[in-house]
Amino acid sequence: MPAVPLRAPHRLSPPSRWARLWIVPSKKRNKSLSRQRIEAEKKPTLRFLAEQLDLTPATISMVVNRAPGAKAIPKHTQHRILEAAKRFNYRPNFFARSLLRQRTFTIGVIVPEISDGYGAQVMRGIEEHLVQAGYFYFVVSHHHRADLICEYPLLLLDRSVEGLIAVDTPIKAPLPVPVVSVSGHVRVKGNTNIVLHHGLAARLALEHLAMLGHRRLAVIKGQDFSSDTEVRWSAIRSEAKRLSVQIDHGLVVALQGDTPSSHLGERATEKLIASGKSFTALFTFNDLAAIGAIRALRLAGRSVPEDVSVIGFDDIPSAEFQNPPLTTVRQPLTKMGEMAAASLLSRLNKNGQKHPHVIYVDPELVVRGTTARVKI
Repeated sequence: MPAVPLRAPHRLSPPSRWARLWIVPSKKRNKSLSRQRIEAEKKPTLRFLAEQLDLTPATISMVVNRAPGAKAIPKHTQHRILEAAKRFNYRPNFFARSLLRQRTFTIGVIVPEISDGYGAQVMRGIEEHLVQAGYFYFVVSHHHRADLICEYPLLLLDRSVEGLIAVDTPIKAPLPVPVVSVSGHVRVKGNTNIVLHHGLAARLALEHLAMLGHRRLAVIKGQDFSSDTEVRWSAIRSEAKRLSVQIDHGLVVALQGDTPSSHLGERATEKLIASGKSFTALFTFNDLAAIGAIRALRLAGRSVPEDVSVIGFDDIPSAEFQNPPLTTVRQPLTKMGEMAAASLLSRLNKNGQKHPHVIYVDPELVVRGTTARVKI
């Protein structure tokens, strides 16, 4: 096999003077080129962002911390600041902010459960307002357990929340922080209650049924643990008496069980049907109960609304998509959540000022396809 001759290594020509200047930069140029890279690699500060944008650190701080004063800053400037914060991976120092203002900007929210109905709609309003205001929040669900209802406020206080929002959850004793209760009916020192005008709600529903000729009314009440059950039932009895609408005690049943399901309304309606007493209209505690009631009535051979008119309560998103669409009393749940969050933050930011003990919210009757004139 013939030998393969070795080749001499290729000599590189020496770099030019200009190339040498580039490859071996001076100390002054090296500092100039690397300064921005080093600054970017370090944890960026307010001062660094301010230098990059030619703005004051106070302006940067107001925007990134979503302070109320940021609303006075032009939108395009806010956009520049937020884009720069994202580009340089800037995050506000939570602990420095808390120490400086002696605040945690954290809220505790207590709910029975988060489902597709009442709780989810209220939480939507709470969440939107707190996020917009730059607050963090904890959410706990007690599922109507008495021990958790007592324990959760204390656990949230241990985590340094500045205030509490209780949704359909009884707060029976004063707490060391401001509290706002959605559907709260007990007057407690330091609490603000966001309450639906249940008298007006009962009037709207029963006047509608009375105008349609209904005089034999069945009622599905809420569970004993619900904050609204007794207040609403009292309002219904008062309005029924005023309008001469008869409510037979044998045609009043309560939802049983703590699962947010239409099956509870179905089982309650089966009891009404089994009583053998006649009724031409049914007013339910919530929309899920109304949906279950309609199913039970159909299975018993009764048409809605031809044989029995049905009115729900809350106006959850699925109510208008039932067949037929559900007539209901609209409770502005998202708005009530927003009001609760706004009321709490207002109290936190205006220490010493008086706060309302009760804020009333008006309902609205939404007439759809489950009510009709009574058969003669």
